[in-house]
Amino acid sequence: MRISEITRESLNVDLLRKEPGHKYDHGHALVLSGGPGQTGAARMAARGALRIGAGAVTLGVPPAAQLEAAMQLTAVMLQRIPDGAALSGTLEDSRINALCLGPALGLGARAAELVKAALAAPHVVLDADAITLLSQEADLRDVLHDGCVLTPHMGEFARLAPDLAEAAKAEGVGAKAQATREAAARIGCVILLKGPETIIATPDGEVRRHSATQDRATPWLATAGAGDVLAGLITGLLARGNAPVEAASTAAWMHAEAALLHGPGLIAEDLPDLMPQVLRDLGV
Repeated sequence: MRISEITRESLNVDLLRKEPGHKYDHGHALVLSGGPGQTGAARMAARGALRIGAGAVTLGVPPAAQLEAAMQLTAVMLQRIPDGAALSGTLEDSRINALCLGPALGLGARAAELVKAALAAPHVVLDADAITLLSQEADLRDVLHDGCVLTPHMGEFARLAPDLAEAAKAEGVGAKAQATREAAARIGCVILLKGPETIIATPDGEVRRHSATQDRATPWLATAGAGDVLAGLITGLLARGNAPVEAASTAAWMHAEAALLHGPGLIAEDLPDLMPQVLRDLGV
């Protein structure tokens, strides 16, 4: 099995550059939120999508969380999305070309409806609670497609594929890479398995690794919400037209690079606002 390393040199920087045009020429990302008291994770994901260059980002909230979210948003737009039917209606807007859901979404009936409706979108990032729902409902897994990206940590991966998670715990990066590769083939979409050794695998067997160890060690990313921002970065890159494996690879590198720029004291809210410096350093 060949594993490609994700490095600065491996990034396609041209995909990060913006040509002149209207905001919707650069994509419209939709991020779905949980209920009252649970909007923070989705708000961070939405800000990540905006900072990575999506032309427009909308946060979809249940009506009861509208005021809470509105008090915290400025450049991110806001829309009421109470249930799966409302989401299906929203997705009739063809300008919405990437969707993120899962961070603090919840595990109830509304969340399951949203996951089912979301999978009709051309590009979908599923994180956190959305992955747990996928692990519980085979019918949802059956409608995953090659425009989806799943971003589990090891605990979520264990819910999704218990047999492969056990194999991934064997010593060496190769075991984790092989398990992720098999999961991507089984499920039919890109999987980014988070950790100091992040593995990204495609359904057709391509495997990439981002190593945040030694001189690229980023222990400050072990903070609540960092993964939510990563999901948002991937979503923003998908909205801009990056292929799923490229979006996941580029976001993984930039996420770690932002943490390295900041250093100790990093909190998740810092990550989106570090993206302009990361982009400048890449010559974008």
